[in-house]
Amino acid sequence: MTDKNTSSPAHTPAGALSPSGSNGTQPQSYDKKYYAFLVFYLVLLSALGSFVNDMYTPALPAMCRFFGCSVPLAQMGLTTGMIGLGVGQMLLGPISDRYGRKPVLVGSVIVFIIAAIASLFSPSIHIFNTCRFFQGIGASGGYFLARTIPADLYRGRLLAKLMALIGAINGIAPASAPVIGGVTADAFGWKGIFIVLAIFAAAILAIAPALREPLPVSRRTTGAWWKSLPGYIILIKNRAFMIHVCFKGTALGLLFAYISTAPFILQTHYGLSQTVFGLVIGFNALFVAAGSMLALKFNPLKKAATCGSFIMLAGVILQAIALYCIHSIWIFEAFMVIILFGLGLIFSTTNTLAMNEGRDRAGEASSLLGTAGYVVGSIASPLVGIGNILHSTAIVFIVLTALVMICCHGSKKIAPDLMK
Repeated sequence: MTDKNTSSPAHTPAGALSPSGSNGTQPQSYDKKYYAFLVFYLVLLSALGSFVNDMYTPALPAMCRFFGCSVPLAQMGLTTGMIGLGVGQMLLGPISDRYGRKPVLVGSVIVFIIAAIASLFSPSIHIFNTCRFFQGIGASGGYFLARTIPADLYRGRLLAKLMALIGAINGIAPASAPVIGGVTADAFGWKGIFIVLAIFAAAILAIAPALREPLPVSRRTTGAWWKSLPGYIILIKNRAFMIHVCFKGTALGLLFAYISTAPFILQTHYGLSQTVFGLVIGFNALFVAAGSMLALKFNPLKKAATCGSFIMLAGVILQAIALYCIHSIWIFEAFMVIILFGLGLIFSTTNTLAMNEGRDRAGEASSLLGTAGYVVGSIASPLVGIGNILHSTAIVFIVLTALVMICCHGSKKIAPDLMK
């Protein structure tokens, strides 16, 4: 049975999948022109997940003043957004496996637009943080589909190349989001940021009709969607998959801890404006993209994650010492880019290895992979604001790095990397 959105098959390189999921052929609808569009659109989907947090971080100190709330309470907006991203992925993964990717995409983006507009009228920080939860749910659709759709179409090295390409190009998102957010906040206040986010999501929605459904009917789950939830248990029992999920999750948690603490260290402690802060964070994000792209040079691929872990470890140790003993923005920045480069190597590799292991349940696998990072990040984000923010940041960084190194060791113990 063939999806009505596909045409007759044409020969493609090994690693591309036909609608039935077999190796060797691929629909003509996925030609070079459509491939370019696919990369572009997946970058937009993934960017929405980045923008939902990165764009408004420059405004966190200003929002503390606007709502008259404490730093940890303002940072809870990051936490509730991450919880929404996690919950949304867990629910939408099985739904997309049952009904297809496009209906989930369209519905989730609509939820995001509504929640972004509602946040503009928040009378208190508590209402705002609640809106952030629904923004997270809305953004989760595009965020996990940016990983799921490539796994629907490719495997092995082709999957690695597509995901690394998307990850590298999407480095522009975390690089540009704080810049856009900082400039927008300086010009129009924090509410302007959420107007821009709503417009961006509306643009994604407008382009959606050009995306062809990547999951043919023949490969969808049958029956009620909630009956596929036990599929998570099958994935959780997959040791190789879960090791890479935990590996990615703890590393992503460290990135979220940095995103949460950076506005208060760079703006409140070192006195940068919202615009300059955005430029600095954008510059730093380029190192994540560089690490993500460089990962493809490693053979076997798994070595990139190991190398990235030790680079990150060195950077965190030096950063922790500097946060306690050396108060210099230049030192903080120098060690931060080392950490972020190591994280980029980890992200690209663990994303690909995990999705390659869980490709038979791609929607649920992508959901678990994304949720793991948001679980860790939602816990870590408010912790960096407790007490002396420099000291609490150093402690959180060290704890998360220890967890990353444990997962790195576990990754080396499992079966050899097959993605050479």
